Amino acid sequence: MGTASTTQFKNGFKIELNGEPFLIAECQHVKPGKGAAFVKTRLKSLRTGLVQDKTFRSGEKVNTPDLEDRQMQYLYREGDRYCFMDTSNYEQEFLTREHLGDAVNWLQDNVTVAVLFHNRVPIGVDLPTFVELRITETDPGVRGDTAVGGTKRATLETGAVVQVPLFVNQGEAIRIDTRTGAYVERAK
Repeated sequence: MGTASTTQFKNGFKIELNGEPFLIAECQHVKPGKGAAFVKTRLKSLRTGLVQDKTFRSGEKVNTPDLEDRQMQYLYREGDRYCFMDTSNYEQEFLTREHLGDAVNWLQDNVTVAVLFHNRVPIGVDLPTFVELRITETDPGVRGDTAVGGTKRATLETGAVVQVPLFVNQGEAIRIDTRTGAYVERAK
């Protein structure tokens, strides 16, 4: 763990406060005509995803977190624990639903994801932006349904439920945006 000055702050910079890693989502260096300069930030917790505002004195020193991204392959689920294997050394780690958050809705067997470690402890995953999943259950499409029409519920192979256009049928593969959980298109 190192240190950094607030003069180095910019969007995307990572810092550590009270032992917790944060990403600077927004940063504004302020130099008022009277008084000391300061830095206004909006911080996003890398552990919980919660956002908070914090102001620092210009030149103030803060800790930088010990973070590491490791490419890991999802192997299987065991209760509320999810087993991942490091693709470089084949070590296995178990992550909980708390670590994964909404990512559990989009996890497919054998998919490779970036797992974020803080002080050698896994704290979260970074999924690909788009995943292709097969629909296991939905109402059948009706002749004449169009892309402009409404939507219906569809259950995916991971158990997640999403809204899809009426013309999409059971058994088809679709692309999902993992950031929003929204249907994008039929898989090619």
